[in-house]
Amino acid sequence: MWSVTSHASRTVRALALLGACSLAACALAACSGSGSGEQRPAATSPASANPQATTLREGFGDLDGLVRAARKEGELTLIGVSRDRNNFGALIDRFRKEYGINVRLAEPDAPSGRQIELAKKVRPDVFDLRLDVAVANAGRFRPYRVAVWDEIPDDLKDHKGAWYAAYGGYVSIGYDSRRVKPPATFADLLRPDSGAKVALPGDPRQVAAAFDAVMAASLKGGRPQVRRGVEFFSDLRRLNALAPPGRATVLIDWDYAHLARGATTSPDGSAWKVVVPRDAVLADYRVQAINKDAPHPAAARLWQEFLFSDEGQNLLLQGHVRPVRMEAMEMRGTLDAEAAARLPRATGEPVVLTIPQIDEAREHLRANWAAHMR
Repeated sequence: MWSVTSHASRTVRALALLGACSLAACALAACSGSGSGEQRPAATSPASANPQATTLREGFGDLDGLVRAARKEGELTLIGVSRDRNNFGALIDRFRKEYGINVRLAEPDAPSGRQIELAKKVRPDVFDLRLDVAVANAGRFRPYRVAVWDEIPDDLKDHKGAWYAAYGGYVSIGYDSRRVKPPATFADLLRPDSGAKVALPGDPRQVAAAFDAVMAASLKGGRPQVRRGVEFFSDLRRLNALAPPGRATVLIDWDYAHLARGATTSPDGSAWKVVVPRDAVLADYRVQAINKDAPHPAAARLWQEFLFSDEGQNLLLQGHVRPVRMEAMEMRGTLDAEAAARLPRATGEPVVLTIPQIDEAREHLRANWAAHMR
C-alpha cells in the first residue's frame, strides 16, 4: 500500500516478498486471472473441508475447495461496508458474479466501535475496522492467513492472523487552487498570504479522519507528538484561518476521501487539488477480521482471498484507496498503473501510528483540544 514512488528499502522488501510467494498464493493468482504456471495443491473434498482453518491449504487444499465450501453456504454478511465507498460496489458485484454467493450488507455506515457492539445481533462474517479497534478486540476474531500473507507488511497484521490491513490512504491537503497558493507542507497554510481557510472533517476527539489530520500535522522527522498538532490548529485559529467545511478553501482529510469527494467545496471540480505534505506522510489503514462466530466461515475466507487477490486489490485501487499489496503488485507488474497514477504522489516513508501513540494522543486531545479552540 506504499506510494508508487518507493524508496530503495521498500523495493528490496518487495523483492524479498515476491521471492517468498507460496504455492497457495500462486494458485490464487491463477484463479483470479493474474496467471501462474505453478502446480496447484491437491483439492480437498467438501466432506473433509475445515471451514475454521487458519490457511487455505490447511482447510480446503486449494481455492477450488474453498469455493465449493463457500457456495454450499451460499451467503456472506459484511458489516461497515458500503457499496458507495472505495469501489466496494464493484467488488461485491464481481464477487457475486464469480462465485454465485449472495452478499448482505449489515449497517453499511457503522464505524468500527459500532461494528463490535452489533456483532451479536447482526452476526457478521467479516469486519472492516480501524487498526486500533481490531487490536483491542482480537479475541473476537477467528485467525486466518490469506494466501498472499507474506506480502502484507509485518506491522499491519497480527502474527497469528486475527486481523490484517487490506487498504487505506494518506492524510492530505485538499485545496481550491483558484483561491489558495499550492501548499507543499502544513506550515505553508500558516503563511499570511496563503489564502487558506482550513477545515477539519469533524471534531478530532470524535471523528477518525480529523484525529488523523491533527496527528499528521504533529509529525516532525517522522515522529508524532500530539502537542505539535494541537498547537498547529491553535495557530490557524489565532490567524483566523480556521473555517467550517462549507466556507473552507482547504480541507485536511484522507487522500481517498478527497478524490472520491471531487470538489464539494468548489463548484469547479478541476480547481480542487490534493497534495500529500512532503514533511508529514501519515498512513491509516482499514483492517479485515473474520468473526469468531461467523455463520458462513468458508464464504468469509473466500471474501478475504478475493479482497487480497490482484483483482480485488486493483478494484480497491480504482476506488482511490491504496491497496496493502500495492508495492508487491507494482514489482510483479500486476498493478493497475493508470489507477495508481491518479493518486497524489507522496515522498518519504509513511508513518503508521502505534497503539500507545494513539492512546496517548486521544488522552491529550480530551484534556486540551477545547481550551486551544476557544
